[in-house]
Amino acid sequence: MINRRTVLRGGAAAAVLTGISVQTAAVAAAAAPGPDDFAKIVAGYRQLQVGIDRPSPERTAALRNLGRVAKSYNDTMSLDGPLWTDLPFGPGSDYTTSMYGRLRAIAVDWGTTGAQLGGDPAVLQRVKQALELLYANQYNENTAELGNWYTYEIGIPYYLLHTLVTVADQLDPADLQRFVRPIKRFVGDPNRRANNPGTVETGANRADKALISIVAGALTGDAAWIQKGIDAITDVEGGGKDSVLAKLDKAAGDGFHTDGSFLQHGTIPYPGHYGIVLLTALAGAIHVTEGTSFAFPAERKDQVHALVPDTFAPFVVGGALMEPVRGRMLSRQGETGHDIGHQLTVATTVLARTATGDRKAELSGLVAKWIGEGTYASYFEIPDPERFAPGPDLVATPGIELAQELLAAKPRRTPTVATHRVFGQQDRMVHTTQDWSSSLGLGSTRISRYESINGMNLHGWYTGDGVLYTFLANARGHYSNAYWPTVDPLLLPGTTTKTGDPGPLAATPMGATPHSGGVRHDDRHGAYALDFVSADGTLSAKKSWFFTPHGIVCLGAGITDASGERVRTTIENRNLGEDGNPTLRADGFPVAATGTLRRKRWLHLDGVGGYRVLDHADVVAVREDRTGAWRDVDTGANTKGTTVPYTRRYQKLLIDHGVRPTNESYAYAVLPAASVVDTAIVQLGLIRANTPAVQAFRLPDGTLLANFFAAGSVDGVSVSGPASIALSYEHGGRRLDIADPTQLQDSVRVSVRGHTVSVPLAGTCGATQTVLLGR
Repeated sequence: MINRRTVLRGGAAAAVLTGISVQTAAVAAAAAPGPDDFAKIVAGYRQLQVGIDRPSPERTAALRNLGRVAKSYNDTMSLDGPLWTDLPFGPGSDYTTSMYGRLRAIAVDWGTTGAQLGGDPAVLQRVKQALELLYANQYNENTAELGNWYTYEIGIPYYLLHTLVTVADQLDPADLQRFVRPIKRFVGDPNRRANNPGTVETGANRADKALISIVAGALTGDAAWIQKGIDAITDVEGGGKDSVLAKLDKAAGDGFHTDGSFLQHGTIPYPGHYGIVLLTALAGAIHVTEGTSFAFPAERKDQVHALVPDTFAPFVVGGALMEPVRGRMLSRQGETGHDIGHQLTVATTVLARTATGDRKAELSGLVAKWIGEGTYASYFEIPDPERFAPGPDLVATPGIELAQELLAAKPRRTPTVATHRVFGQQDRMVHTTQDWSSSLGLGSTRISRYESINGMNLHGWYTGDGVLYTFLANARGHYSNAYWPTVDPLLLPGTTTKTGDPGPLAATPMGATPHSGGVRHDDRHGAYALDFVSADGTLSAKKSWFFTPHGIVCLGAGITDASGERVRTTIENRNLGEDGNPTLRADGFPVAATGTLRRKRWLHLDGVGGYRVLDHADVVAVREDRTGAWRDVDTGANTKGTTVPYTRRYQKLLIDHGVRPTNESYAYAVLPAASVVDTAIVQLGLIRANTPAVQAFRLPDGTLLANFFAAGSVDGVSVSGPASIALSYEHGGRRLDIADPTQLQDSVRVSVRGHTVSVPLAGTCGATQTVLLGR
């Protein structure tokens, strides 16, 4: 499958900034389109490939590195047969996208002022000849669509358009029309799948095809095709049913949701990839259609602008997207959380250019924040473009130039503020403090445990089984630094798993139970619960996480397994880098980093944080070096990682439940970024219950956080069914926050010391409801 980073980062902020309009046909028809409109769209799209020629040392350095790759492709390109010996010609070739990707790199370098191949007439002639070869052998209006539909209908068209707009004024008009013919054949109707017209496009796929239609239509002077692309955004043909801007009010389903969720492929949380693909297209549409008869109305622009703080910003930390919203893309060597974070930054930069007032300040502030905090992988540096396959898919010169233009205005950087949000429609949550952030990877009968398709995410077995991700300010690169090829995938933090072979991967396997959800009490506190059953059905556990400003209290109960394998809960599995050697302490004293720590009250790992052992369980510590290659986790035809081995050191902390456990439990707290002293003395609160029916924790201020897996009672609070609740005392009365983690109940009755209330929950999709109970 084509690497969608291509669309995202297209070598020069390309698709990012490329355009899709979202107004209705009636709005677009207000002014008749003409040649000037076509020329502006093409010029705008070309600008987003080759940049705006804004000089800076960073631009010069980026051009030097990008030019190295482009020159290598040009030097090794043969015009007598296959363009490159490692990319054979042939029908249905898995390599065709890579061919166009490499040619695009050459063409864009040729078209960029100051680039290594810039303006070279010999290079231009070779690009023209290569276009002819590819048209004749790989991609024309008579090509059979074999294999992955995406290759023909989105992947190749994008790379081809990047190349064509760059060299369009150097091509014979008849040749230009001819090269666009296969795009018209495969993307003539952006509303539908060409190889199966009964399939209506949704989400990012719809946006991609709309963008392709707009640019291809402008290249060929086809106003109707442009309009068809624009109308596809809001689904004029379907009456708005599949509009990419319509917000769904339900769990699962492609597109944006009312609670800020974004899903693709129906059941996969994807703000960290496909959502950015879609946002990228919308940002580009606003950019390239400005000043034409296809321009966005002001209200539509603001609708697009609002997506950034609502759906994407909550999951950005240190300039990177968090792992649990990146789906299978976390296995891509050329698309780390920082890489996709850079792409979001580009799209937001483009949106900020056309925003006004408070919205402009908000978007500009986010850009300044993400660039400023992205210390692990500088937004302005491209040291290793070879890492990006099939071509240098990265921010590149336009992204650098536009961001520097924005920062020159000195926007106020958005501050980090305490936040706790639950996204019930995608089974995700995020907890942010001044010093650290966390999120959970989960699955349910609504949301898949993981996605593993097209040779990607080959170690994804347990990524949706309750992984607790923690993000530290002093370790921004933790998950980007060869984490996925080297981490033990059977012992991810927060999970309760078995030893032994996890079995074959499925494509998008669903969780076994509907109980996955939580309650938000305020910006600093919340609770989340998972009724966990393993993929093979042998292992089960009730799991809860209680989030506070100091850390996360983790409870597990009812741990039972019939497989005969050893069962363990992973407290920590930390990437220490190539040769990290932080001190591990137990109850204040340094201890061996590998061994069994018996009945300790607390542990501390220098530079990482602390861990409270709340039930005095023995903890098994393991420090080990692990070696792996990106090819181990991604073998995709156009995305596969390299076979270069990486070795990283890890610190594991485990609780061993033994073989065939019955009704076992655990209780510990993770204190990210805590000092040794804070780990020992910080007041977290008290565990009030840890059973298969209810897990509860009382905060120091008296607030009760509880996850009920069935009807039950704790500390004077009773519920009629599964619920996550927070009960606090304020303003002389009681406040009840409640959510239905199963998303199946019409209501839940809650009794608090004799006061009973029935809380309607039908249709709330796991969102927190607040009820004031009085004294």
